[in-house]
Amino acid sequence: MSVDPQQLLRELFATAIDAAHPQQVLEAHLPADRSGRVIVIGAGKAAAAMAQVVERCWQGEVTGLVVTRYGHGAPCEKIEVVEAAHPVPDAAGLAVAKRVLELVSDLNENDRVIFLLSGGGSALLALPAEGITLADKQSINKALLKSGATIGEMNCVRKHLSAIKGGRLGKACWPATVYTYAISDVPGDLATVIASGPTVADPSTSAEALAILKRYAIEVPASVRTWLQSPESETVKPGDPSLARSHFQLIARPQQSLEAAAVKCRQAGFSPLILGDLEGESREVAKVHAGIARQIVLHGQPLAAPCVILSGGETTVTVRGNGRGGRNAEFLLSLTDSLKGLPGVYALAGDTDGIDGSEDNAGAIMTPDSYARAAALGLSAGDELDNNNGYGYFEALDALIVTEPTRTNVNDFRAILILESTKHDA
Repeated sequence: MSVDPQQLLRELFATAIDAAHPQQVLEAHLPADRSGRVIVIGAGKAAAAMAQVVERCWQGEVTGLVVTRYGHGAPCEKIEVVEAAHPVPDAAGLAVAKRVLELVSDLNENDRVIFLLSGGGSALLALPAEGITLADKQSINKALLKSGATIGEMNCVRKHLSAIKGGRLGKACWPATVYTYAISDVPGDLATVIASGPTVADPSTSAEALAILKRYAIEVPASVRTWLQSPESETVKPGDPSLARSHFQLIARPQQSLEAAAVKCRQAGFSPLILGDLEGESREVAKVHAGIARQIVLHGQPLAAPCVILSGGETTVTVRGNGRGGRNAEFLLSLTDSLKGLPGVYALAGDTDGIDGSEDNAGAIMTPDSYARAAALGLSAGDELDNNNGYGYFEALDALIVTEPTRTNVNDFRAILILESTKHDA
């Protein structure tokens, strides 16, 4: 089979990103009646690209304001685009959240609001609840990011410390009609978890948020604990009449991207195996992937090579070292350490938003000679993993993937390409 494994992996990654891009997925979901005035608000890494689509397709008056991550903006003529910090919120995110809330706080039943939501919205739309400071939210956010907490757990805490999340933005829009269009970046595609669900009812409780903070031994100021123990901290619950005119539509999800990549695999002559949306520690998830890859190479199970293992979702990293690297570099470093140069196995792990954690790369590529090449440079995969230094490891191998911001986000994409099996039938 004449195929360039690294080129195919890059093409699969590009296919996954394209399948979730606002330019491909948003227009078909907009209201059939696109006349009249609409107020557009939004938050997330895809917010600016989504705003561009609305501007292009809407026939009536368009005004609004969206916030996206620094570097993820796009030129709009009618909708203001503001950039702020992610994953730890900053003053710019706080200021724009206040403006968004003000923009929708005096509407009537004839008004229509389009809310453009994508991954990253939690940090970008940061408006602390009464008595809680931005510094409080920043320190808690940093601690959660290092703790190994899942995205669902992090967002449970975030929305109970917020004046805008957990359905509160939707409640502020009442009695206007609200259309939320969301690109999912979370396992399970739950509307309550995507960017902490600003316009949807939330069944989680403040008691659960306190339990999460206790589970991960995260110290919080007395003001935060007092707030979470008060009834006022509860989010907008299912059945609340203020959300009766709020509509939620998922327009892109990780599964769509995995399926698009699977089609590309088949076209190239490889059998795809989709593992789906996964959670867990990056290094541990990598060990499971390594086990499956090894079983395919040695025994032709659960499918025969040539094949590609595909998975998505959002893994976590419990930070123990001082190295550089996001969860995709961590995954790939652990995979490299587990496989130790298993012949015929190539892999790519990247974040579909183009940024792996806080670094300038989307991810990296592993080849069968990565382990040996790094060792020749004096780099131990196990030692670098202990230091959470996936970025440094793959930078030394010139194996980082740099895409720049993609302006979409269906979270992680992983592809393990296996060229052949060593199994011989008796």
